[in-house]
Amino acid sequence: MNMVNRYVFRSRISEAKFREILRLFCVDLTSSQISELSGLSRNTINKLLKAIRVRISEQCEVESLFDQGEIELDESYFGARRVRGKRGRGAHGKTIVFGIIKRHDKVYT
Repeated sequence: MNMVNRYVFRSRISEAKFREILRLFCVDLTSSQISELSGLSRNTINKLLKAIRVRISEQCEVESLFDQGEIELDESYFGARRVRGKRGRGAHGKTIVFGIIKRHDKVYT
């Protein structure tokens, strides 16, 4: 039985099974739920999901637009008026808006 997996080096998991795990990861299921659906142990799923997250992080660093120059950050809270109770960040019903700007370029929120 030749199980070649081009995504994970020296893996005993088939490529089809890895793609299934990746699809379930994209659906935002927990590792326990993925292990039940795929039939693999939770520790194996945790190891694979960590490797996927590390790869996503590496790819984001490569494609990052904020590698040089000045960057400005700001946050604001929009929403209901204060009616008694918490103020500021902890207030109920407020929406957080976070902005990042790089001069002479794009704005990201």
